[in-house]
Amino acid sequence: MSSEGTNFIRARIDADRAVGRHGGAVRTRFPPEPNGYLHIGHAKSICLNFGLARDYAGTCNLRFDDTNPTTEDPEFVDGILADVRWLGFEPDAVLYASDYFEQLYLWAEQLVRDGKAYVDDQDLEEIRATRGTVTEAGTPSPCRGRSPAENLDLLRRMRAGEFVDGAKVLRAKIDMAHPNMKMRDPLMYRIRHAHHYRTGDAWCIYPMYDWAHGQSDALERITHSICTLEFANNRELYDWFTEALGFEEPPKQLEFARLNLTYLVMSKRFFKRIVEEGRVDGWDDPRMPTIAGLRRRGVTPEAIRAFAEHVGVAKANSTVDLGLLEWFVRDDLNRKAPRRMAVLDPLEVELTGLPAPLALDAPEFPRDVRDLPGAPPEGVDWQAVRTVSMGSRLLIERSDFAAEPPPGFRRLVPGGLVRLRHGPVVRCDAVERDAAGEVTRLRCAVVDDPEARPRGVIHWVDAASAVRVKVKLYDRLFAVPSPGERTGELLDDLNPHSLVVADGWAEPSVAAAGPGSRLQLERHGYVYRAPQDEGADLVLTLVVGLKDVWAAKEEGVVLSDEPEEDEVDPAQVAAEQARIKADARTAHFLEHPDAESAFTALTTAGASDDAAWTIATDATLRSLAETASAHAPPGAVGTWIANVLVNELKMREASAEGVDGVALGRLVALVEDGTLSAALGKKVLAVILDEGGDPRAIAEARGWVQVSDAAALEAVVDAVLAAHPDEVARYRAGEAKLAGFLMGQVMKASKGKANPGVARGLLDAKLG
Repeated sequence: MSSEGTNFIRARIDADRAVGRHGGAVRTRFPPEPNGYLHIGHAKSICLNFGLARDYAGTCNLRFDDTNPTTEDPEFVDGILADVRWLGFEPDAVLYASDYFEQLYLWAEQLVRDGKAYVDDQDLEEIRATRGTVTEAGTPSPCRGRSPAENLDLLRRMRAGEFVDGAKVLRAKIDMAHPNMKMRDPLMYRIRHAHHYRTGDAWCIYPMYDWAHGQSDALERITHSICTLEFANNRELYDWFTEALGFEEPPKQLEFARLNLTYLVMSKRFFKRIVEEGRVDGWDDPRMPTIAGLRRRGVTPEAIRAFAEHVGVAKANSTVDLGLLEWFVRDDLNRKAPRRMAVLDPLEVELTGLPAPLALDAPEFPRDVRDLPGAPPEGVDWQAVRTVSMGSRLLIERSDFAAEPPPGFRRLVPGGLVRLRHGPVVRCDAVERDAAGEVTRLRCAVVDDPEARPRGVIHWVDAASAVRVKVKLYDRLFAVPSPGERTGELLDDLNPHSLVVADGWAEPSVAAAGPGSRLQLERHGYVYRAPQDEGADLVLTLVVGLKDVWAAKEEGVVLSDEPEEDEVDPAQVAAEQARIKADARTAHFLEHPDAESAFTALTTAGASDDAAWTIATDATLRSLAETASAHAPPGAVGTWIANVLVNELKMREASAEGVDGVALGRLVALVEDGTLSAALGKKVLAVILDEGGDPRAIAEARGWVQVSDAAALEAVVDAVLAAHPDEVARYRAGEAKLAGFLMGQVMKASKGKANPGVARGLLDAKLG
């Protein structure tokens, strides 16, 4: 990330350095779990963490959080390290959470002796069932009252291997009624008799991620622990652990929004599934959004770094169009990839009027690149010229000829003129067909006339010297912008045309480009000669096309040839959409029980399904709802968060992180009891977000408190009726819609402070 850019993370670092926190040092880390290959979302985090260390002359470690022996593999460790280095970063140290297993265990014993941790005999299902909900406290374990001595004995026996998997766990002893469910006696250790890829069989108890993560940061003296928003609720737990262990200056956790892209999902679990099911060719399949897949496809690290720099960091989750990443890939390759010609669906052309084979000079880069300011990338010569041969037999793209051209067709037609790329103008004099009527060959003549006006320019290859080439035309992995949204099953939205292999012909210089080379096949796109594909055949991989054809599809430029579907009953459509939405929620809840608990609590309290879903699937909003619900009805809180707060934050491009849950709850309570109207409540919310403060004090100071006194409002109603005698008469004559007009005048006269219910009652009584 550029040192010239600014964001809230850099602002925090600058503030810490200004007061001498950590002696002004900046030490970051990138802490992946080695249970899969990294994806493009991780690339953003890598660029951020290593970029901060570079720009502040600090350090950045690569630490593998390898606390789960059943999912980790040295293959993933090696792959992750290769990814980081390929992106252009060298860790100051390569470390492992497993390096700290002994120290973590000793700290666990310390917390047990201090009465801050205990051994629980409940299984995971029982623990989950007794955690409570967002509105109800959890139930303390029967084992919570054990003495430190008994707990210490049990923990040591757990380590010694005396108990079977799942028989016991170690839990922190915090608060089973805490509004943050992460603080409800979280697990620290579980028994797992499994071989660890680094420590072997030395351990049969393994630390939970939340226990190991913060302490590993503290051991490494990390100053700024940067993670994505889903860990916002974990921050309080990490702080509790480091405080309980007596760290004087623990790391400061800062959360930023993760990278989401259209047409993609960022799920290692899903990647593992499609790899194991053989739907792709491994974790580095060029269709995969893994860093290894992007590398094998031919994307450059410079393009990814530029994309990450452009996207930046934010506090609010959002989705970036995949076309933006592809734009950066094109922009990078436009400056680096020499141009070549290739024909993937050949049609033979017999050329007459050519006295002898030609040797044509063909620039490697077009004029717009040659004229770019500055120097070309290292190893690239923008002024280079290659020689291409042209004999009497050529191959052109079949799509570049039309016997019956559609309107606007600007390529070769019978009797028409085109220019051959880098060569002469030719005219199509004859068309040969087979018995089925298919065009098999064209007879074209060279036109030696400087005044000739060709319809367009087409590319070609010389049939005598061209080399065979196999081009893997990779496309997007998914066929829709939001995979899984339609049916709840990601597999349903896989793109059936994500790989098409074309056998064609290319100019000889394509074969001369060695493994690892990137070229532009004119009119087709940028290609990569992947070292993995080296063999008897010349194989190229399409990196990215020359244009964003997907954007054209979404805008309706490319229309479907499919017949329109018969009309269906709107009620059936609504029912089917509801079913799909319910199935998607069920699938999500299977992996996120915390979200299910929150959703159930909110809908039971009266929030709509959509409002509850918005909150339940966002950890920050869930925590906010828990806090606010202690001061106002949970259903009303849910409605306000989903329908008012979220919209306000979107307009501000801000995150819910840091919103005062207590103030929000009190604000909702004021609206619910009639002290504030909904409109004035929104004004108070804006002040809370800008300045903070108590909602009642804000409303009173600005004169926004709703008027509910009937006597006071009666005078306002009487004045409005007196000022609009014609409208009153028409209402009484039957124009019922004027009631709305008159009510609006009452609200206007009271400057929006009239209690709508009281005002409406008075108005109805007086109108009769």
